[in-house]
Amino acid sequence: MTTVLFWVFGVAAVVFGFLVFRLDSMAQVTFALLASFLCVAAEVLLLGLGYLGLVIVLMMVMEMVIMAVFMIMYMMNPAGLMPMAMYHNKAGAMSISVGTFVVLGAGIFLVDWPERAGGPPAEPTVALGTALMGPQMLTMMTLGLVLFATIVATVMLSTQRGRYDRFGDDLRARRPEDPVPGGVGPQRTEMRGPR
Repeated sequence: MTTVLFWVFGVAAVVFGFLVFRLDSMAQVTFALLASFLCVAAEVLLLGLGYLGLVIVLMMVMEMVIMAVFMIMYMMNPAGLMPMAMYHNKAGAMSISVGTFVVLGAGIFLVDWPERAGGPPAEPTVALGTALMGPQMLTMMTLGLVLFATIVATVMLSTQRGRYDRFGDDLRARRPEDPVPGGVGPQRTEMRGPR
């Protein structure tokens, strides 16, 4: 069963990766790329690397969803859903992609895999973190918290009015107290033509 799932996820990852170059919408391409990465994460999980697999899932889901949301919000075409070419040098891009895939695939079968020496560590997660970050693990954890606090503080400072300002401390106001009428809500604005 594991072998069957391995081949299914492998083929699916390649198919979704190919669709990235075939679809003509930024939103569709984003989710095709996300599906490809999720299939790769499933492969990593099947190899017994649970921590790395979950990290790939968490990182790719958040990254691709945020990218899709911002594209839909800010792209010039409506919601990033209109047909558009995803790359310019189609023949060159396809040649490079297919050539890279063939070389990497051939390497799997032609290169001898190394023999495993020793056994797995008692704490694989700790060993992986030490191998990736070395003595800077505490620095990176602190940096992550500082970056998160910076993002929250920036959003709070850039928001002039929040829902508690508009609907009261208990959020029970029936109408928002907007300083400028005609915003979001049931207010009506009169449209007058030229005199």
